[in-house]
Amino acid sequence: TCSLLCSPKGFPKLKNDTFLRAARGEETEHTPVWCMRQAGRYLPEFRETRASQDFFATCRSPKLCCELTLQPLRRFPLDAAIIFSDILVVPQALGMEVVMVPGKGPTFTEPLKEVEDLLKLRQKVDVTAELGYVFQAITLTRHSLEGKVPLIGFSGAPWTLMSYMIEGGGSTTMAKAKSWLYRHPEASHRLLRLLADVIIDYLVGQVAAGAQALQLFESHAGHLGPELFQDFALPYIQDIAQAVKSKLKEEALPLVPMIIFAKDAHYALRDLAHAGYEVVGLDWTIRPQEARAQIGKDVTLQGNLDPCALYAPKEKIGELVKKMLEGFGTQRYIANLGHGLYPDMNPEHVGAFVEAVHAHSRHINKH
Repeated sequence: TCSLLCSPKGFPKLKNDTFLRAARGEETEHTPVWCMRQAGRYLPEFRETRASQDFFATCRSPKLCCELTLQPLRRFPLDAAIIFSDILVVPQALGMEVVMVPGKGPTFTEPLKEVEDLLKLRQKVDVTAELGYVFQAITLTRHSLEGKVPLIGFSGAPWTLMSYMIEGGGSTTMAKAKSWLYRHPEASHRLLRLLADVIIDYLVGQVAAGAQALQLFESHAGHLGPELFQDFALPYIQDIAQAVKSKLKEEALPLVPMIIFAKDAHYALRDLAHAGYEVVGLDWTIRPQEARAQIGKDVTLQGNLDPCALYAPKEKIGELVKKMLEGFGTQRYIANLGHGLYPDMNPEHVGAFVEAVHAHSRHINKH
């Protein structure tokens, strides 16, 4: 029997909407803050929960995903939760096998090598059948949050997923995947289109399940230059925002704020500002003032503390946060790291980061 916790209806009332207000460009008393990979290996309770389970088996367990999503919120006064999952569940939905190899990371047992390999992929994906476990995790977590903070859903972006599917795992050069862009542009577009269509349905399904914001991760944008990005990444990024919004309208679902995070794509910030997202996420390789100048006043910024800053003593973290807030301003801004938390980080330093954002932004707003 399925209790109320399985139903995407009757969710508890939201108590802290600071993150959503900042995303929509409304005024906030303090700058909201959350961390990419906040549910992660830097927490001893995360390692304990995950110990006995295969990584992707964990992703497929709504109960475990819910527990892992909530863990950081028990420790820190974060302003948002992000569902525990992985971007590679989308290639899995297309029929590819991905395993998590200890010490190596995600590995595809049979990466795409030739254009003919595209025929092995599912050409039509029923996202509820293939990724329903993510939707269940979102619904369960949204109830279990009890309205404490909003819940963010996410997906990888087409180019980032394509690069994993061809490389078969992580890569320092992405040379195999990029060679497709130069050698097989038509096939590359076919694959990117297939991915975009699945991602659109997947993101809409996450909102139907209870996600209150969505983030698209173009984590491998830095491997592309301006031309390749313009041809093979940006059109799909734009299309996803547009299609998700029109489907949400059609299905009478809430129009949730969308965040685009294209890591190392400071060359494309002007384009990203007009790509149809309420929020543009930034890594640590750009000065706040420069990002603000390029993106303009109508889009909220998110980021961009160097994750390694969290290795600094707590007082130093406070100084760096203050400087960052002075650079971005406290409004139309969501504090975050420029990438995810690393496994060897001290949870107390994460706490110091979160508290510094709240304290300094409140102080700046008062004065």
